Amino acid sequence: MPEDVIIGVDLGGTNVRAAAVRGMEPIKQAVRPISSDGAEAVVLGEVMETIGQVHPGRISGIGCGVPSLVDLAHGVVRNVDNIPSWKEVPLRRILEDRYGVPAFVNNDANCFALGEWRFGKGRGYRNLVGITIGTGLGAGLVLDGRLYDGPNCGAGEVGTMPYQDKTVEYYCSGLRLVREHGVSGHVLFQRAGDGDPDALRVFEELEKDLGQAVTMVLCAYDPEIIVLGGSVSEAFPFFEESLREQLARFPQPQVVERLVIERSERSDIGVLGAAALCLEAPRAPDPAEITGARPSGPRGSPP
Repeated sequence: MPEDVIIGVDLGGTNVRAAAVRGMEPIKQAVRPISSDGAEAVVLGEVMETIGQVHPGRISGIGCGVPSLVDLAHGVVRNVDNIPSWKEVPLRRILEDRYGVPAFVNNDANCFALGEWRFGKGRGYRNLVGITIGTGLGAGLVLDGRLYDGPNCGAGEVGTMPYQDKTVEYYCSGLRLVREHGVSGHVLFQRAGDGDPDALRVFEELEKDLGQAVTMVLCAYDPEIIVLGGSVSEAFPFFEESLREQLARFPQPQVVERLVIERSERSDIGVLGAAALCLEAPRAPDPAEITGARPSGPRGSPP
């Protein structure tokens, strides 16, 4: 198999997905649950096992998305959401030492935005905001045709912005649905699809706060397109009309007139976005890599 195969890894709080990608289409995928409360080494072993299930023998790079901020200069993952043992994990170095190819690590919401821009609803645009609305709310930015993550990998994190007495995420994510109604967004979506008036009313209430979050995005980034992902976004058809009515009151009408809002349609967009990290501009080498010895062994050797 040719060396242009890239592996993408999407690490979540409960599962890890990996895919071998060639021509930016997955040729083999694997997913498994992780031991969220397990030791750092245990979770790392589960990630490596999942990579091993798709590794074709020779690869040219690995990209990994994680639900946390990342020290991009050194590839260090810190304080991963829902994986308490991952306080400070030098994931890039671990992957490069294990597989002998360049590795790239970034926030999972950034990978979502990058994946949508390259392979999903965002193709053809230069300015995109990807918003994932699931248990929490994350966001990633593509500005002027490039992924923008900021010096601390925290650019675009709309969910952490102050809103009312809490944050945007508190009012605009699945956490709210579970907190106030005791069910997940997916369950409410199914009920709304059956015409349940209470479920429809819940999404109408959510839309009012989500509309304020989208307004923040417009003020901060003025994107051409916003792509919604995550389990709560399944209900977009139920609140799209009222959301657009709310945005019609935005003080700069030309911004809203040109704005495209879409819902993601690919369940594998996160892992594709992680693989696409390998296609971005090459990173500067770590100083330790210049003076330190690199691992021996054939390039791209399997686990």
